[in-house]
Amino acid sequence: MAAQLFTHLDSAGQARMVDVTNKVPTVRSATAAGFVRCGATVIAALRDGTAPKGDVLAVARIAGIQGAKKTADLLPLAHVIGVHGAVVDLVVDDDGVSITATVRTADRTGVEMEAFTAVTVAALAVVDMVKGLDKSVTIENVRLLAKSGGKSGDWLRA
Repeated sequence: MAAQLFTHLDSAGQARMVDVTNKVPTVRSATAAGFVRCGATVIAALRDGTAPKGDVLAVARIAGIQGAKKTADLLPLAHVIGVHGAVVDLVVDDDGVSITATVRTADRTGVEMEAFTAVTVAALAVVDMVKGLDKSVTIENVRLLAKSGGKSGDWLRA
């Protein structure tokens, strides 16, 4: 029998969750980033705290952390893992909000998807909180910046 090419497909080509039962838990971390592009009206409201729905950055930070913890509910083949740490940082720039999330675990599989989800959900929360001020906001450039731990080791975006 030939080696299986796709880890999430069984021998009949059906989607499956990879069994990680026998893997040893190790410390793992992943950092992702993204950007919410906003117009001048939104930037001004974020900087002076006058967004009609309240503290946009605080809501987005909590939404991102919650998103990291709910990743397995959203991605059908993702493992339920312990999110042992999640930090979501938001910075208002001249043309939008930069979002960075770092997620950590001591588990059997990585947290890249949790970091991506944290950034994306935080970005969605920003959009939800400011859409009344500017319907043209966009979510851009969500990407993995770094990961550590696990069989594949460390990786850093160049």
